[in-house]
Amino acid sequence: MASSASLMVLALSMASIAAIAEARAFFIFGDSLVDSGNNNYLETTARADSPPYGIDYPTGRPTGRFSNGLNIPDLIGKQIGLSESPLPYLSPDFNGKKLLLGANFASAGVGILNDTGVQFVNILRMYRQLELFEEYKRRLSGLVGTRQANRVVNQALVLITVGGNDFVNNYYLVPFSARSRQYSLPDYVRFLISEYRKLLMKLYKAGARRVLVTGTGPLGCVPAELAMRGNNGGCSQELQRAASLYNPQLVQMINGLNDKIGRDVFISANTQKMHNDFVSDPQAFGFTTSEIACCGQGPYNGLGLCTQLSNLCPNRDLYAFWDPFHPSEKANKLIVEQIMTGSNEYMNPTNLSTIIAFDSKI
Repeated sequence: MASSASLMVLALSMASIAAIAEARAFFIFGDSLVDSGNNNYLETTARADSPPYGIDYPTGRPTGRFSNGLNIPDLIGKQIGLSESPLPYLSPDFNGKKLLLGANFASAGVGILNDTGVQFVNILRMYRQLELFEEYKRRLSGLVGTRQANRVVNQALVLITVGGNDFVNNYYLVPFSARSRQYSLPDYVRFLISEYRKLLMKLYKAGARRVLVTGTGPLGCVPAELAMRGNNGGCSQELQRAASLYNPQLVQMINGLNDKIGRDVFISANTQKMHNDFVSDPQAFGFTTSEIACCGQGPYNGLGLCTQLSNLCPNRDLYAFWDPFHPSEKANKLIVEQIMTGSNEYMNPTNLSTIIAFDSKI
C-alpha cells in the first residue's frame, strides 16, 4: 500500500503536469534556421556545437543553434508564454513533463526534397521529422492519455521553416546539378511547392491546427552568396530570382489549403520582405552592415564555417548576419517582431498576436 508521502508526491506531480498542459505547446520543424540542437546527436557535418556559436546565449555556450544567441523558436516561445524553449527531440533530457511544452524536430541541412543536403549525410529529413512527430504523440499519450495528447497537439502552435536549402544546397549547389538539368527554375519552383503542400497536409492530418509557415529570405544576399556568386558586391541575381518566384507561390498554395480546409490553419510569414528591410537599409535598424558576417573568413566573412579560428566581430548586435548564412540574434528579434505584430504586408492572413488573441476566446 502506498504511503501518504508517496501519494502526495504523485498528486503534486500530476498537478504540475496539468499546469504545464494548460500552456500552449510549440512544435518546430525545418532546417538550420530553427534547429535548436538535434544535429548535435547525429553524425553530420551540419553542426553548431562548438564556439563561438552560442557566445551570446544565456549560458554563453554552444547549444546547436546556428546563432550567436537565441534563434527564432526561442523568441516565439517567449512571446507565446512558454517558460522555456521546447527541447530538441533527440535530446536525452526530452522526457516526462518536457513533452508538454512541445518539441523541436528541426535539423540543419534539410530541405523539402529528400535529396537536398545529401552532402550532410545523416540529418533528419522532413519525412523523418514527421515520423518522429508521430512517435512523440505516442509518447505523450502514454504520459497524459490519448484524449489529452490530442488536445495538446490540436491547440499547439507549429512552426515550419524549410525551402532555402532546396535552392542553395540542391538546385544551385554545383553548376549543372541534377535538379537544374531536370527542371527549369520556374518548373523546379512549382515542383517544390507541390511537394511542400504534401508535407503541410501531413501535418494537418497529424493534428496540427495552427501552423506558421515561413518563406525563404533573400537567398542571394547572404554573405555566403555574396562571397561565392555576388557581382561586385551585389546580391546573386539568380538566387534572388529563385526567392522571388518561390515565395509568392508559397503564399498562394497556403491560401488554397486554407480554402480547402475551410479555416485559417496555415499562416504565412513573408520572411523575404522581413529580411529585405534590414538588408537594404541596415543602418535604419541599428546595424553597421548587412553584407559582412560577424563570424567567418574570406570576402564578406562568407566562406567556410564559423569556427574558433574565424574572424569574430566584438559586437554582434551591429551585424545583420551572424555567420555566412544565418541571421544574428538581433536580426532574429526583428523578424519575430514582424511575425507577432506585422501588417498584412508581412503576415497572411494576419499576424501571430491576432491569431493567439482570437484562439484565446474560443
